[in-house]
Amino acid sequence: MKENIATIPLMNAFNAKDECPFCFLEREAEQHAISFILGSAYMEDDIREKTDATGFCRHHFKMMYDYGNRLGNALILSTHLRKLNQELGEELKSFTPGKSNFLKRIKHTDATADAEKKTPLGTWIAKKTTDCYVCDHFRQIYGRYLDTFFDLYKKNAEFRTLFAESKGFCLPHFGDLIEVAEDKLTDEEKKEFYPKAFSMMQENLDRLQKEVAWFVEKNDYRNKDKDWGNSADSIQRGMQKCAGGYPADEVFKAKL
Repeated sequence: MKENIATIPLMNAFNAKDECPFCFLEREAEQHAISFILGSAYMEDDIREKTDATGFCRHHFKMMYDYGNRLGNALILSTHLRKLNQELGEELKSFTPGKSNFLKRIKHTDATADAEKKTPLGTWIAKKTTDCYVCDHFRQIYGRYLDTFFDLYKKNAEFRTLFAESKGFCLPHFGDLIEVAEDKLTDEEKKEFYPKAFSMMQENLDRLQKEVAWFVEKNDYRNKDKDWGNSADSIQRGMQKCAGGYPADEVFKAKL
């Protein structure tokens, strides 16, 4: 199977021997998007039109601020706020309170993110606070990476070896992989893939749990002269395994 624009990044991610190859790809994608929009792209009308309409999530607003280029951030934010205020005004004009009743007033409030919105205004705000230009950048290529994973798994012996020798995946990306496997693999292929993937995940979770446990034990004065082994950075790798991302990453800044 020839390498192409989709296979090369995936092969590189597995060769990195990371706790999760898809976290590796996600970090590359979001850093590329931040560098792009705060490079010269924020001066381009078509890019500003997209960022004005979509906005950014809390996490990526923070990355943009940390990255630097205060003028670029200000220009992006100024036109996005103008668009946001215009849309908010339209939503407020059309807002109509719903009918109240006693049962609604005494019912406990469901404040979870998945709670059903009671008003069009609430639905609009939920969308505006979760849509994100940078998140969308990765989502647009993530599906292709998942598809490519299974293409390589079925056709490329080198990749199957990389997969078998990998450290597994973070839990969120592992969940996505299993969901996609349901459609991409035949019944016979599932009989081979699922046991391998399940065993890999449990073995690597067990490995990390032991490394974190040894980190705890190593802080006992009786173990001060013993070797740290692989536990010194186990906290951040354990967090990544549970929820994805890189808790110990340095702030991503523009190169001066």
